[in-house]
Amino acid sequence: MTTFDRHSLGTYGVWVHFDGISAEQARRIESAGYGTIWLGGSPPTLEPVRAILDATSTIKVATGITNIWNTDPSAIAGEYHDVERDVPDRFVLGVGAGHREATAEYRKPYDAVVSYLDVLDKEGVPTDRRVLAALGPKMLRLAADRSLGAHPYLTTADHTRTAREILGDAAVLAPEQKVVVSTDAAAARAAGRAVVDRPYLHLSNYVNNLKRLGYTDADIADGGSDALIDALVAHGTAEQVNARLDEHLAAGADHVAIQVLGADDIATVLEELRS
Repeated sequence: MTTFDRHSLGTYGVWVHFDGISAEQARRIESAGYGTIWLGGSPPTLEPVRAILDATSTIKVATGITNIWNTDPSAIAGEYHDVERDVPDRFVLGVGAGHREATAEYRKPYDAVVSYLDVLDKEGVPTDRRVLAALGPKMLRLAADRSLGAHPYLTTADHTRTAREILGDAAVLAPEQKVVVSTDAAAARAAGRAVVDRPYLHLSNYVNNLKRLGYTDADIADGGSDALIDALVAHGTAEQVNARLDEHLAAGADHVAIQVLGADDIATVLEELRS
């Protein structure tokens, strides 16, 4: 088994819902030079991971995230080992606690994640083959101590800068960034707002993180202010969007996971960003 480090994910990756990507799109994304495909939407098993791994040859696949509330850690550990046996050195297990509003069983997320990681340790899932969804300082420190690093979602380059300070130099930092490649600012904001507002501006963990970054109740209300949407959803030409992605790298990220919005075919946009 290869030891993973801060370079293993590549500089740029792709974030997509686990049922929102085809085998052909995955192959095109791989050919375009992306390092990792992050499968979001809390897949309850690793079957979607296996499908993308089987459709490609070199790109890594990560869960973004495996939700601790709808999966059993022992079962996920068993699936991890099966994937690693059959497709070695290409899978990273992203783990997170999801949202209080979406989970009846929700309790203190930090304690619950620690318990989940304890089982993964017992079942032999290597520390450097898992990352944590982390926004606040306590979870970021846990990510540095108990995993390869952190995969923050719905953040800004300012958050990336703070997260790097908390994580230290050794941990991987792989934020997600939403993008709309369009020079029509109003249309781009509309596409971004439709995704950001529901559900994220109604989920306490994201709202609390945005307030830590200095955004106000007025920014968060009514679908989000233009300033907030512009910060969370990069838009413009491909060159302008790439500049926004690189702000994360300048702020300390090792890898940026790109979520394309407002496109009929995400692979076409992703190819344009890397051309």
